Amino acid sequence: MADHEVVQAKSSWIWGWFSWSGSSSNMLRTVEKKILSCLKTAYRGWYVDIGPVVGPADKIWTISLNEESPKTPIVLLHGLGAGVALWCLNLDALASQRPVYAIDLLGFGRSSRPVFSNEAQKAEEQLISSVEEWRREMQLENFVLLGHSMGGFLAASYAMHYPERVKHLILADPWGFPEKPTDAVAKANLPFWIKAIAFAVQPLNPLWAVRVAGPFGQWLIEKTRPDIVKKFSPLVKDDTAVISQYIHQCNVQTPSGESAFHAMMHGFGWAKNPIVNRVHKLSDDIPITLLYGSRSWVDNSAGETIKQYRSSSYVNVQVITGAGHHVYADKSETFNKYVLEACALSDSISPLTSSNLRSYAKFTSDKQIDTTLPNEALETQRPEEQKLDTSESTKI
Repeated sequence: MADHEVVQAKSSWIWGWFSWSGSSSNMLRTVEKKILSCLKTAYRGWYVDIGPVVGPADKIWTISLNEESPKTPIVLLHGLGAGVALWCLNLDALASQRPVYAIDLLGFGRSSRPVFSNEAQKAEEQLISSVEEWRREMQLENFVLLGHSMGGFLAASYAMHYPERVKHLILADPWGFPEKPTDAVAKANLPFWIKAIAFAVQPLNPLWAVRVAGPFGQWLIEKTRPDIVKKFSPLVKDDTAVISQYIHQCNVQTPSGESAFHAMMHGFGWAKNPIVNRVHKLSDDIPITLLYGSRSWVDNSAGETIKQYRSSSYVNVQVITGAGHHVYADKSETFNKYVLEACALSDSISPLTSSNLRSYAKFTSDKQIDTTLPNEALETQRPEEQKLDTSESTKI
């Protein structure tokens, strides 16, 4: 994969500033590998060629752990502006029980960045099709599907289109579920920074400021959202700058998937086609676990709405105390515990129904899910990323 060249227009220093991103696919690869080197579990990473789904030759960057396990795998879909490395607080725990696959969604991270439709429904369908083509190439019959934020929105949509593939749907503080409330209610409930972003991004892609900041993009992330960086300190120790560098590198590339999100959003906090308006399309046989953060800006009322609508289906809504929108990182141990319990429950009882909710507490007490790693996992050598032929890299 060729690095971006810095080309400055001779006629304008302003153009030089805006076109300079301080980014390259190699820099993103390096910082991702640095984060994942903190894992105790061996992993491999490679590109999955999914063909001409949106662009002429799309590829999905994929990492996997514990592929040898015979249990049902879990597939992770990240949120807006993120990538596979931000699951670093969850990967070891989840892989201790079953195979784990995390992907950079098409248009994000190290995956291909094609031009998506600017129509909400079409952009959503393109993203969902890319996940399904990835599944076909991976030859996964079914799996537990976990999505955070925008990834939760796409996970729910995928489950509607391909219900036979989803054994359990786990939604972590999902974006795009409720309808957009009235302006008065929205202004009263949303934090100031969300209101500011919502106003600013109406005509622009949501993370435009990171690119406009040029060489100061990483500094901008560290100063405006220091909370995100600090969440990962238990794993990366004193090198928290690697997180802001990773987020910066993910988002100074061509804003392909970000443009798809822009097409789907209705004022940043909501979707043009909210999930609650089509929850009836979800198969009754698919069990759903929703994990919200008690301090998140996301409206969690949709969880109870879904639970009421699917009265005969398994819908388990949990609000994790002290967690914000990034619930998987804010309270990672609690989050991992809930995810592993959901997976184990689906392994033990099929099909899951609403009647199983009454026995949920007893089941989790009896199973005593262990989110710590066995000694042999701790003794494994440092994970190594599979060597890649750079000719197979995505075209950014």
